[in-house]
Amino acid sequence: MIDKKQARLRRSRQTRAKIAELKAVRLSVHRSNCHIYAQVISVCGTKVLAAASSLEPEVRKRLPNGGDISAAKTIGQLIAERAKQAGIDQVAFDRSGFRYHGRVKALADAAREAGLKF
Repeated sequence: MIDKKQARLRRSRQTRAKIAELKAVRLSVHRSNCHIYAQVISVCGTKVLAAASSLEPEVRKRLPNGGDISAAKTIGQLIAERAKQAGIDQVAFDRSGFRYHGRVKALADAAREAGLKF
């Protein structure tokens, strides 16, 4: 019997295979109960070109809680700014098997508003 985490990882493998086929830079999102993380990963999948998370000290000062929608919006804006600084404006969105709603959707919308295209 497949548990919840195994099912999510299986879904994420399908997404990553498609993104690898497209040869696109990917914006990978991971969420836990307490925090949310985002990374922009190179086409070859070996280099992290930009990263942002609700664990960073300067972000934690601004946010009372790292596991809510306002934190996800902040991280979305931050990852978009850092990707732009690295010279990236086109990415493929990798939600890591998480449903596209709530915090994952808020992060994606904030990144789009800040100028990332996907």
